Amino acid sequence: MARKKSITLLHIAQELGLTIQTVSKALRGHPGMSEETRGLVIQTAAALGYRTKEQLRQLEQERIAPFPLYTRRFILVQSERSLGFLRLLLQGLHERFAEYGHRIDTLLLPEPTSPKQFRHWLELHNVGYADGIFIAPRIVPGFMEQSLLELQLPRILLNYPPPETKVDSVVWDVYEAMYIAVRTLVRAGHRRILYVGDIHLQRGFILRWQAFQEAMKEIGVHVTEEEHAVSRRDSGQPWLDDFALKYEIYKPTAVICGIDEEVSPVYYRLQTWTKVPENCSLVGFLNEPIDHLPLVDRPALLIRETGYRAADRMLWRIANPQQPYEHIRLKGDFVRGETIGKSFS
Repeated sequence: MARKKSITLLHIAQELGLTIQTVSKALRGHPGMSEETRGLVIQTAAALGYRTKEQLRQLEQERIAPFPLYTRRFILVQSERSLGFLRLLLQGLHERFAEYGHRIDTLLLPEPTSPKQFRHWLELHNVGYADGIFIAPRIVPGFMEQSLLELQLPRILLNYPPPETKVDSVVWDVYEAMYIAVRTLVRAGHRRILYVGDIHLQRGFILRWQAFQEAMKEIGVHVTEEEHAVSRRDSGQPWLDDFALKYEIYKPTAVICGIDEEVSPVYYRLQTWTKVPENCSLVGFLNEPIDHLPLVDRPALLIRETGYRAADRMLWRIANPQQPYEHIRLKGDFVRGETIGKSFS
Protein backbone atom coordinates (compact mmCIF):
# COMPACT_ATOMS: atom_id res chain seq x y z
CA MET A 1 0.00 0.00 0.00
CA ALA A 2 1.38 3.41 -0.95
CA ARG A 3 2.34 5.77 1.84
CA LYS A 4 0.28 8.94 2.19
CA LYS A 5 3.12 11.10 0.90
CA SER A 6 3.13 9.28 -2.42
CA ILE A 7 -0.56 9.79 -3.21
CA THR A 8 -1.05 11.87 -6.34
CA LEU A 9 -3.94 13.25 -8.37
CA LEU A 10 -3.54 10.24 -10.66
CA HIS A 11 -4.29 7.83 -7.79
CA ILE A 12 -7.52 9.70 -6.98
CA ALA A 13 -8.54 9.89 -10.65
CA GLN A 14 -7.99 6.15 -11.12
CA GLU A 15 -9.89 5.36 -7.94
CA LEU A 16 -12.95 7.29 -9.17
CA GLY A 17 -12.67 6.80 -12.91
CA LEU A 18 -12.30 10.54 -13.50
CA THR A 19 -9.74 12.64 -15.34
CA ILE A 20 -6.87 14.28 -13.51
CA GLN A 21 -8.21 17.65 -14.64
CA THR A 22 -11.60 16.98 -13.02
CA VAL A 23 -9.97 15.91 -9.77
CA SER A 24 -7.75 18.98 -9.74
CA LYS A 25 -10.70 21.31 -10.39
CA ALA A 26 -12.70 19.68 -7.61
CA LEU A 27 -9.94 20.05 -5.02
CA ARG A 28 -9.29 23.67 -5.98
CA GLY A 29 -12.98 24.59 -5.80
CA HIS A 30 -13.30 25.47 -9.47
CA PRO A 31 -16.72 25.28 -11.19
CA GLY A 32 -17.69 22.83 -13.90
CA MET A 33 -19.04 19.78 -12.03
CA SER A 34 -21.86 18.71 -9.75
CA GLU A 35 -21.51 19.17 -5.99
CA GLU A 36 -21.96 15.41 -5.66
CA THR A 37 -18.86 14.78 -7.78
CA ARG A 38 -16.90 17.46 -5.97
CA GLY A 39 -17.83 15.97 -2.60
CA LEU A 40 -16.86 12.48 -3.74
CA VAL A 41 -13.45 13.70 -4.92
CA ILE A 42 -12.80 15.53 -1.64
CA GLN A 43 -13.83 12.53 0.47
CA THR A 44 -11.71 10.14 -1.59
CA ALA A 45 -8.67 12.43 -1.43
CA ALA A 46 -9.05 12.64 2.34
CA ALA A 47 -9.42 8.86 2.68
CA LEU A 48 -6.28 8.26 0.61
CA GLY A 49 -4.30 10.84 2.54
CA TYR A 50 -3.80 13.31 -0.33
CA ARG A 51 -3.20 16.95 0.55
CA THR A 52 -2.74 19.89 -1.75
CA LYS A 53 0.24 22.21 -1.35
CA GLU A 54 -2.13 24.79 0.10
CA GLN A 55 -3.38 22.34 2.72
CA LEU A 56 0.15 21.34 3.70
CA ARG A 57 1.14 24.99 3.93
CA GLN A 58 -1.86 25.67 6.17
CA LEU A 59 -0.98 22.75 8.44
CA GLU A 60 2.56 24.08 8.68
CA GLN A 61 1.31 27.54 9.62
CA GLU A 62 -0.92 26.06 12.32
CA ARG A 63 1.90 23.79 13.56
CA ILE A 64 -0.11 20.61 12.95
CA ALA A 65 1.93 17.61 11.81
CA PRO A 66 0.33 16.17 8.63
CA PHE A 67 1.79 12.72 9.37
CA PRO A 68 1.98 12.38 13.18
CA LEU A 69 4.58 10.13 14.78
CA TYR A 70 2.15 8.63 17.30
CA THR A 71 -1.56 7.99 17.75
CA ARG A 72 -3.57 10.32 19.95
CA ARG A 73 -6.65 9.14 21.87
CA PHE A 74 -9.67 11.41 22.07
CA ILE A 75 -12.99 10.90 23.83
CA LEU A 76 -16.48 11.95 22.77
CA VAL A 77 -18.50 12.34 25.97
CA GLN A 78 -22.26 12.14 25.50
CA SER A 79 -25.48 11.45 27.35
CA GLU A 80 -28.52 9.31 26.57
CA ARG A 81 -30.18 12.46 25.20
CA SER A 82 -27.46 12.94 22.58
CA LEU A 83 -27.60 9.42 21.11
CA GLY A 84 -29.90 10.62 18.31
CA PHE A 85 -27.04 12.37 16.53
CA LEU A 86 -24.14 10.36 17.95
CA ARG A 87 -23.61 8.32 14.78
CA LEU A 88 -23.29 11.44 12.62
CA LEU A 89 -20.93 13.19 15.03
CA LEU A 90 -18.77 10.09 15.33
CA GLN A 91 -18.69 9.66 11.57
CA GLY A 92 -17.30 13.17 11.11
CA LEU A 93 -14.78 12.83 13.93
CA HIS A 94 -13.61 9.41 12.78
CA GLU A 95 -13.26 10.45 9.12
CA ARG A 96 -11.03 13.36 10.01
CA PHE A 97 -8.92 11.66 12.66
CA ALA A 98 -8.42 8.59 10.45
CA GLU A 99 -6.43 10.82 8.09
CA TYR A 100 -3.91 11.42 10.88
CA GLY A 101 -4.02 7.96 12.43
CA HIS A 102 -5.68 9.19 15.62
CA ARG A 103 -8.41 7.43 17.62
CA ILE A 104 -11.82 8.57 18.88
CA ASP A 105 -13.63 6.67 21.65
CA THR A 106 -17.08 7.30 23.14
CA LEU A 107 -18.07 7.50 26.76
CA LEU A 108 -21.70 7.47 27.94
CA LEU A 109 -22.33 9.64 30.96
CA PRO A 110 -24.01 8.15 34.03
CA GLU A 111 -27.42 9.06 35.43
CA PRO A 112 -27.38 12.41 37.26
CA THR A 113 -25.46 12.27 40.53
CA SER A 114 -23.93 14.83 42.84
CA PRO A 115 -20.99 16.93 41.56
CA LYS A 116 -18.63 15.08 43.91
CA GLN A 117 -19.76 11.65 42.64
CA PHE A 118 -19.46 12.80 39.05
CA ARG A 119 -15.88 13.98 39.56
CA HIS A 120 -15.10 10.55 41.04
CA TRP A 121 -16.70 8.95 37.96
CA LEU A 122 -14.43 11.01 35.69
CA GLU A 123 -11.36 9.84 37.61
CA LEU A 124 -12.56 6.22 37.52
CA HIS A 125 -12.78 6.35 33.71
CA ASN A 126 -9.43 8.15 33.29
CA VAL A 127 -11.03 10.96 31.32
CA GLY A 128 -8.31 13.36 32.41
CA TYR A 129 -5.66 11.20 30.68
CA ALA A 130 -7.14 11.52 27.19
CA ASP A 131 -5.38 13.76 24.66
CA GLY A 132 -8.60 15.77 24.42
CA ILE A 133 -12.35 15.50 24.86
CA PHE A 134 -15.37 16.45 22.78
CA ILE A 135 -18.46 17.38 24.79
CA ALA A 136 -21.75 16.53 23.05
CA PRO A 137 -24.96 18.59 23.41
CA ARG A 138 -27.86 17.75 25.72
CA ILE A 139 -25.83 17.03 28.82
CA VAL A 140 -27.97 17.59 31.92
CA PRO A 141 -27.86 18.41 34.77
CA GLY A 142 -25.64 21.42 34.24
CA PHE A 143 -22.99 20.48 36.79
CA MET A 144 -21.87 17.55 34.61
CA GLU A 145 -21.20 19.77 31.61
CA GLN A 146 -19.52 22.34 33.85
CA SER A 147 -17.24 19.67 35.35
CA LEU A 148 -16.23 18.57 31.85
CA LEU A 149 -15.54 22.15 30.81
CA GLU A 150 -13.27 22.63 33.82
CA LEU A 151 -11.00 19.68 32.98
CA GLN A 152 -7.38 20.70 32.40
CA LEU A 153 -7.00 19.22 28.91
CA PRO A 154 -7.96 20.30 25.38
CA ARG A 155 -11.76 20.45 25.07
CA ILE A 156 -14.12 21.11 22.19
CA LEU A 157 -17.75 21.83 23.02
CA LEU A 158 -20.15 20.59 20.33
CA ASN A 159 -22.76 23.06 21.39
CA TYR A 160 -23.38 26.76 21.92
CA PRO A 161 -21.10 27.76 24.81
CA PRO A 162 -22.43 29.19 28.08
CA PRO A 163 -21.45 32.82 28.77
CA GLU A 164 -17.88 33.37 30.03
CA THR A 165 -16.84 29.80 29.21
CA LYS A 166 -13.23 29.49 28.07
CA VAL A 167 -13.57 26.75 25.47
CA ASP A 168 -13.55 26.28 21.71
CA SER A 169 -16.91 25.25 20.32
CA VAL A 170 -18.19 23.91 17.02
CA VAL A 171 -21.90 23.45 16.33
CA TRP A 172 -24.45 23.19 13.56
CA ASP A 173 -26.22 26.56 13.40
CA VAL A 174 -29.82 26.07 14.54
CA TYR A 175 -30.40 29.84 14.76
CA GLU A 176 -29.73 30.30 11.06
CA ALA A 177 -31.64 27.09 10.31
CA MET A 178 -34.77 28.45 12.00
CA TYR A 179 -34.58 31.70 10.08
CA ILE A 180 -34.34 29.75 6.83
CA ALA A 181 -37.30 27.56 7.82
CA VAL A 182 -39.55 30.52 8.61
CA ARG A 183 -38.58 32.46 5.49
CA THR A 184 -39.17 29.40 3.30
CA LEU A 185 -42.71 29.06 4.69
CA VAL A 186 -43.35 32.80 4.33
CA ARG A 187 -42.33 32.66 0.66
CA ALA A 188 -44.92 29.92 0.24
CA GLY A 189 -47.60 32.26 1.61
CA HIS A 190 -47.70 31.15 5.25
CA ARG A 191 -48.08 33.55 8.17
CA ARG A 192 -49.98 31.44 10.71
CA ILE A 193 -47.06 29.22 11.71
CA LEU A 194 -47.21 27.08 14.86
CA TYR A 195 -43.97 26.19 16.63
CA VAL A 196 -43.63 22.83 18.38
CA GLY A 197 -40.71 22.05 20.68
CA ASP A 198 -39.26 22.51 24.15
CA ILE A 199 -37.76 25.97 24.58
CA HIS A 200 -36.32 25.60 28.09
CA LEU A 201 -34.14 22.53 28.64
CA GLN A 202 -31.19 23.18 26.29
CA ARG A 203 -29.34 26.25 24.98
CA GLY A 204 -29.93 25.07 21.41
CA PHE A 205 -33.67 24.79 22.11
CA ILE A 206 -33.75 28.34 23.50
CA LEU A 207 -31.93 29.68 20.44
CA ARG A 208 -34.38 27.97 18.08
CA TRP A 209 -37.24 29.73 19.81
CA GLN A 210 -35.47 33.10 19.84
CA ALA A 211 -34.76 32.80 16.12
CA PHE A 212 -38.41 31.87 15.47
CA GLN A 213 -39.56 34.96 17.35
CA GLU A 214 -37.16 37.23 15.46
CA ALA A 215 -38.01 35.75 12.06
CA MET A 216 -41.75 36.11 12.69
CA LYS A 217 -41.22 39.66 13.90
CA GLU A 218 -39.75 40.48 10.49
CA ILE A 219 -43.14 39.77 8.89
CA GLY A 220 -45.02 41.73 11.55
CA VAL A 221 -46.20 38.78 13.66
CA HIS A 222 -45.72 39.01 17.42
CA VAL A 223 -45.04 35.63 19.00
CA THR A 224 -45.83 34.56 22.58
CA GLU A 225 -45.29 31.23 24.33
CA GLU A 226 -49.01 30.88 25.06
CA GLU A 227 -49.80 30.52 21.35
CA HIS A 228 -47.33 27.70 20.65
CA ALA A 229 -46.70 24.11 21.78
CA VAL A 230 -43.56 24.92 23.76
CA SER A 231 -44.24 23.36 27.16
CA ARG A 232 -41.31 21.90 29.10
CA ARG A 233 -40.88 18.24 28.22
CA ASP A 234 -40.07 17.44 31.85
CA SER A 235 -43.18 19.17 33.23
CA GLY A 236 -45.39 16.08 33.21
CA GLN A 237 -47.83 17.64 30.73
CA PRO A 238 -48.22 15.45 27.61
CA TRP A 239 -46.73 17.68 24.92
CA LEU A 240 -48.79 16.11 22.12
CA ASP A 241 -51.96 17.13 23.96
CA ASP A 242 -50.57 20.66 24.18
CA PHE A 243 -49.88 20.54 20.44
CA ALA A 244 -53.45 19.35 19.74
CA LEU A 245 -54.90 22.16 21.85
CA LYS A 246 -52.84 24.90 20.20
CA TYR A 247 -53.57 23.53 16.73
CA GLU A 248 -57.32 23.55 17.41
CA ILE A 249 -57.28 27.09 18.83
CA TYR A 250 -55.02 28.84 16.32
CA LYS A 251 -55.58 26.74 13.18
CA PRO A 252 -52.14 27.26 11.63
CA THR A 253 -51.43 26.78 7.93
CA ALA A 254 -47.92 25.50 8.76
CA VAL A 255 -46.06 23.83 11.63
CA ILE A 256 -42.36 23.94 12.46
CA CYS A 257 -41.20 21.06 14.66
CA GLY A 258 -37.92 22.10 16.25
CA ILE A 259 -36.75 18.79 17.75
CA ASP A 260 -35.70 15.74 15.75
CA GLU A 261 -37.42 13.01 17.75
CA GLU A 262 -40.74 14.87 17.77
CA VAL A 263 -41.10 15.21 13.99
CA SER A 264 -42.62 11.74 13.47
CA PRO A 265 -45.35 12.04 16.14
CA VAL A 266 -46.19 15.57 14.95
CA TYR A 267 -46.52 14.39 11.36
CA TYR A 268 -48.77 11.45 12.22
CA ARG A 269 -50.93 13.56 14.54
CA LEU A 270 -51.34 16.16 11.79
CA GLN A 271 -52.39 13.44 9.36
CA THR A 272 -55.26 12.45 11.68
CA TRP A 273 -56.64 15.99 11.54
CA THR A 274 -55.87 17.22 8.04
CA LYS A 275 -53.79 16.62 4.92
CA VAL A 276 -50.07 17.42 4.72
CA PRO A 277 -49.13 19.52 2.78
CA GLU A 278 -52.46 20.35 1.09
CA ASN A 279 -54.04 21.90 4.19
CA CYS A 280 -51.09 22.26 6.54
CA SER A 281 -47.38 22.39 5.75
CA LEU A 282 -44.67 20.90 7.93
CA VAL A 283 -41.00 21.73 8.43
CA GLY A 284 -39.02 19.38 10.67
CA PHE A 285 -35.62 19.86 12.29
CA LEU A 286 -34.49 16.35 11.41
CA ASN A 287 -30.93 15.18 11.93
CA GLU A 288 -31.36 13.11 8.75
CA PRO A 289 -34.28 11.77 6.64
CA ILE A 290 -36.58 9.18 8.24
CA ASP A 291 -37.53 6.15 6.14
CA HIS A 292 -41.13 5.82 7.37
CA LEU A 293 -41.97 9.48 6.64
CA PRO A 294 -42.33 11.24 3.32
CA LEU A 295 -39.39 13.47 2.42
CA VAL A 296 -39.84 16.18 5.05
CA ASP A 297 -38.88 19.75 4.17
CA ARG A 298 -36.07 20.63 6.56
CA PRO A 299 -33.06 22.86 7.15
CA ALA A 300 -29.85 20.87 6.69
CA LEU A 301 -28.24 20.37 10.12
CA LEU A 302 -24.54 19.78 9.44
CA ILE A 303 -23.90 17.31 12.25
CA ARG A 304 -21.38 15.05 10.50
CA GLU A 305 -19.58 18.13 9.19
CA THR A 306 -19.50 19.52 12.75
CA GLY A 307 -17.65 16.40 13.89
CA TYR A 308 -15.19 16.75 11.00
CA ARG A 309 -14.58 20.45 11.69
CA ALA A 310 -14.32 19.85 15.44
CA ALA A 311 -11.51 17.34 14.86
CA ASP A 312 -9.60 20.03 12.97
CA ARG A 313 -10.21 22.48 15.79
CA MET A 314 -8.95 20.02 18.38
CA LEU A 315 -5.65 19.50 16.56
CA TRP A 316 -5.31 23.25 16.12
CA ARG A 317 -5.95 23.86 19.82
CA ILE A 318 -3.32 21.30 20.84
CA ALA A 319 -0.80 23.00 18.57
CA ASN A 320 -1.82 26.52 19.64
CA PRO A 321 -2.74 26.39 23.34
CA GLN A 322 -2.35 30.14 23.95
CA GLN A 323 -4.52 31.39 21.09
CA PRO A 324 -7.98 32.93 21.76
CA TYR A 325 -10.98 30.62 21.92
CA GLU A 326 -13.35 30.58 18.97
CA HIS A 327 -16.99 29.68 18.40
CA ILE A 328 -17.61 28.08 15.00
CA ARG A 329 -21.13 27.68 13.58
CA LEU A 330 -21.72 25.64 10.44
CA LYS A 331 -24.54 26.89 8.24
CA GLY A 332 -26.49 24.55 5.97
CA ASP A 333 -28.97 25.00 3.14
CA PHE A 334 -32.69 24.15 3.10
CA VAL A 335 -33.57 20.67 1.86
CA ARG A 336 -36.79 20.67 -0.12
CA GLY A 337 -39.13 17.74 0.35
CA GLU A 338 -42.82 16.93 0.07
CA THR A 339 -44.36 18.58 3.12
CA ILE A 340 -44.63 22.29 2.17
CA GLY A 341 -47.57 23.48 0.12
CA LYS A 342 -48.77 26.93 -0.90
CA SER A 343 -51.02 28.89 1.44
CA PHE A 344 -53.63 31.26 0.08
CA SER A 345 -55.22 32.23 3.39
